[in-house]
Amino acid sequence: MDNERLLRLKQLANSVRFGIIEGVYNAACGHPGGSLSIADVLTYLYFEEMRIDPKNPKWEDRDRFVLSKGHTAPALYATLAERGFFDREELKTLRKTHSRLQGHPDMKGVPGVDMSTGSLGLGISAACGMALSAKVNAKDYRVYTVVGDGESEEGQVWEAAMFAAHYKLDNLVCVVDWNGLQIDGAITDVMNPTPHDKKFEAFGWHVISIDGHDFNEIAAAFAEARTVKGKPTVIIARTVKGKGVSYMENACEWHGQAPKEDLYRVAISDLTAIEESLR
Repeated sequence: MDNERLLRLKQLANSVRFGIIEGVYNAACGHPGGSLSIADVLTYLYFEEMRIDPKNPKWEDRDRFVLSKGHTAPALYATLAERGFFDREELKTLRKTHSRLQGHPDMKGVPGVDMSTGSLGLGISAACGMALSAKVNAKDYRVYTVVGDGESEEGQVWEAAMFAAHYKLDNLVCVVDWNGLQIDGAITDVMNPTPHDKKFEAFGWHVISIDGHDFNEIAAAFAEARTVKGKPTVIIARTVKGKGVSYMENACEWHGQAPKEDLYRVAISDLTAIEESLR
């Protein structure tokens, strides 16, 4: 990846992180930790990988995205706003009465949201259905989904994995956001779902493991996924929960709470420092 393109993606991802913090701060609730960890992956998907049109969100031939870990909606909203699906100022209405931007994605109310999600495990199943529909109807769109590492403790995730391999859904890419933490602590302490690579491989998936904050590795992984035939692809992205905000990084207590004014200012200062380093 050339330096100009890499710099642009880093700047966009940092802007997405600003949007995440603005959203949860103004809502006084939400899930910043896991939202910040997927900002780089979502940035690459929406600005480089996916065939989409912000002016025509329901375009029949668009690629689809399903946020299976639906509680990290602040990341999806911030990415959609950055991509031009709606105005960034609307991020400040997160979770407020009468706002379109509720705590989990709503496909009926928010332009750019392809599937309503919330209960963990359901999103990847919906993504499988979309991918199978494309096959049945001879459509060439691709389907992408992000699953949390804690979410992978849900049995339905593995039922979906079996389904996707059985139907040879090579138009499906699942990204596992492997930040190692969930609301109650380390995933390996709560209900150890590892090793993800060997499990997905055993279920019949093509497996790629990457640094989920390295755009060169992210780009290479999605490019490789496009070459895979006859089986779905999973990208296991090693990430940092709370990435970009000093006190949130690798801290499970920031899974589901918003910063008050003093810590909001620290978060903005951290992200501003990153922004200035990218100029």
